[in-house]
Amino acid sequence: MATKKKSRNFARRVRCRRLRAKIKGKSDCPRLCVFKSNKYLYAQLIDDDQGQVLATASQEIGAKNATQVGKEIAQKALKKNIKKIVFDRSGYKYHGLIKALAEGARKEGLQF
Repeated sequence: MATKKKSRNFARRVRCRRLRAKIKGKSDCPRLCVFKSNKYLYAQLIDDDQGQVLATASQEIGAKNATQVGKEIAQKALKKNIKKIVFDRSGYKYHGLIKALAEGARKEGLQF
């Protein structure tokens, strides 16, 4: 009996659901959610209690652009007096673009 191999995206979605069960964003400490498509990198600050997106940032994929997205989302958060967040990597490994985004946000003053 042969088993069908599951796709990478399906495995990532399973990891994502497992992480989201443990991570919850609040109004004083929102969730920084990251998504990668083939062309773009997206970041959102989400308040799960009210179900609102507080800030967004996106750019084309690239190491410099990922750091820029992190800096941009951090600046928008600091304008709204948000200094502490919960990082939701959405099932992606913490390296490369995801790590660059996180480091860019930390350099601008976000704590997580």
